Amino acid sequence: MLQKYEVIIIGAGAAGLMCAAQAAQRGRQVLVLDHANKAGKKILMSGGGRCNFTNYYVEPDRYLSHNPHFCKSALSRYTQWDFIALVDKYGIPYHEKKDGQLFCDNKASDILNMLLDECEQGGARIQLKTSIDQIEAIPDGNDEGLRYQLQTSSGRLQCQSLVIATGGPSIPTLGATGFGYDIARQFNLDVFPTRAGLVPFVITDHHKGLCEALSGTSLNVAVSCNNKGFNEDLLFTHRGLSGPAILQISSYWNEGDDVEIDLLPSQNLSELLREQQHQRPKVSLKNWLAEFFTQKFAELWLQQKHPELTSATLAQLSGADMDHIAANIHQWQVKPSGTEGYRTAEVALGGVNTDLISSKSMEVKQQPGLFFIGEVLDVTGHLGGFNFQWAWASAVAAAECV
Repeated sequence: MLQKYEVIIIGAGAAGLMCAAQAAQRGRQVLVLDHANKAGKKILMSGGGRCNFTNYYVEPDRYLSHNPHFCKSALSRYTQWDFIALVDKYGIPYHEKKDGQLFCDNKASDILNMLLDECEQGGARIQLKTSIDQIEAIPDGNDEGLRYQLQTSSGRLQCQSLVIATGGPSIPTLGATGFGYDIARQFNLDVFPTRAGLVPFVITDHHKGLCEALSGTSLNVAVSCNNKGFNEDLLFTHRGLSGPAILQISSYWNEGDDVEIDLLPSQNLSELLREQQHQRPKVSLKNWLAEFFTQKFAELWLQQKHPELTSATLAQLSGADMDHIAANIHQWQVKPSGTEGYRTAEVALGGVNTDLISSKSMEVKQQPGLFFIGEVLDVTGHLGGFNFQWAWASAVAAAECV
């Protein structure tokens, strides 16, 4: 049986649900389709189960894209303050963790339930466990304005506006796929190659043993690569390096690049060592370093980087020793063998070329009635609520025009 809708949205994630709610509340007849058995799976697991739903400090320079200007229009028209107002309307308690990052006090399900309630209020229908076998454009001249026909596991559907909100391929265990890119290519849109972003590094060289031995140790560091830097926490893991600092810089790292890490960004170790050599000459270097890090870190670091100084006192250090120690701490060079990939990545970099999309409406310029929103587009935010804000903003931009 053929069913007709004004708007069909593929993807019941953050962007898809937001678009459905907004479009339905302006009177559109909306159907959301998803192959998963539950809506908003990524919302539920995000932010450690508390959903970092936006950030106080949303700026276009927090986003990576081949066209850095594309995100500006949508972000300026539906801001973080608009989404916070919606959260406040539902009385959802939240807090700022740090650097403007907003998290639910309770559970991420508060945000998902809010979006589902908003969909229900507008009368948007959500249909799960539905696979899409074929999408085709209906020739112009249709009296009802129908432009697209979908062959699905639950029958044939037609719509005036088709919105692709499928996300990217990160975290495939939650059902993520590259399906949205396939749809883009079907309609002759360029898709920039994708790779894992906001993802831990895997270390397989001589630093692997150090990372394994220090697994679970966290340090505040300054990390840089390709002229981009972040001051955040680093976490040693059995496989390599993780933590916010690493996730952030991973989006700017390319295979083969070195990553430079300052393990003590608030100090000048070379000057400090000279000063302390006069004041506390009998203190062992190992114990002195442990005052900044941990005893375990100091021992393992010296064993790997300066084995000849593992039992040295400050008095026994030469000027060259002190400079060498400082350089190794402040400019630790790491060459990741790779990342953990989509399995643990929070986002995918790359995606549908935004030059082919209207920044005002998210509609494909040469394909009326076809819209792309959220992560499927070549717009990727930093860690800290920026990707959710892009989902909300791009969804609202499309919802106003479908």
